[in-house]
Amino acid sequence: MKNSENNKSLLRRYLDDLYTMDDARKLLDELQTSEYDTDMLQDLAAEVWEETSLQSPQTDLEREQYKKEARLLLKRIEHKKRMWIRRAALAVSSVAAMVCLVFGSISYIRYIDRTQVSYLEASTSFGERKEVQLPDGTTLILNSCSRVHYPDRFTGKERRIELEGEGYFRVYHNEKQPFIVDTRHFDVRVLGTCFNIKSYSSDEVVSVDVESGKVQVDLPEAMMRLRAKEQVLINTVSGEYNKRREERTMAVWRKGNLRFNSTPIHDVAKELERMYNCRITFAEGQNFDNLISGEHDNKSLDAVLQAVEYTSGIHYKRMGNMIQLYKW
Repeated sequence: MKNSENNKSLLRRYLDDLYTMDDARKLLDELQTSEYDTDMLQDLAAEVWEETSLQSPQTDLEREQYKKEARLLLKRIEHKKRMWIRRAALAVSSVAAMVCLVFGSISYIRYIDRTQVSYLEASTSFGERKEVQLPDGTTLILNSCSRVHYPDRFTGKERRIELEGEGYFRVYHNEKQPFIVDTRHFDVRVLGTCFNIKSYSSDEVVSVDVESGKVQVDLPEAMMRLRAKEQVLINTVSGEYNKRREERTMAVWRKGNLRFNSTPIHDVAKELERMYNCRITFAEGQNFDNLISGEHDNKSLDAVLQAVEYTSGIHYKRMGNMIQLYKW
């Protein structure tokens, strides 16, 4: 109660049956908004009882009547307090339930957002190149016979895609969400940079070239970091790798050119097949372990085959789209 003395007077007049309707209304309103608990109200009622008993003589009947009225008043007070506490508890429970519902809804929406990600795929055919814009603003250029699998939006702690073939990346920089390219032979992890990946599942040698920034290459049993103008060549058969400096322009295939760096002749043949939609075979009973190096403007399939013949001594016979390579 805010003013215990006034309330004592009201309570005393109520017990003495000397109160007005206004007095009763004030007392009830005060009790409903009281900051005291039931024990304090009981103490106050007992104190009033003791004071009234000293002020005037009472008969046993009057005393019992007073006690009865006091008990009824206390009962009414306790009932009001219980109702108030119940309403307060219900309000708190409602608020708590609403908070739980809101946060639960947010969590559920986030869960649904993660689980309802759709996946897209882009691919190229023989001799085709294609530019793909990824959801985060990253630009990818696919080389011939390549495929990329990616989500319609990046959620969670990383941006992860899958690549089969060759692609040149300009990755949108985001330090909080690393960009990861999964390939059959290795993974490449970056924050934001330009690089080229060549990882055809049919090739013997795969590679990563960095144009700017730095990348991390994760192999099954090793990890390496590459900086700008660095290249790593990985032999998928022997498991050997060669990391070196490469000052020349990377990914020359974007302009239609060809470049080979100690590339096995079988991989050269596969690259020409992807570019020209042809079929290249090797003469039986002959050993082809040649490594081809050099850059070619790639004006035509015959021009490339003639260049290979000149540098390696490997001849070719062509019947339409069927080419056979032989040494004698």
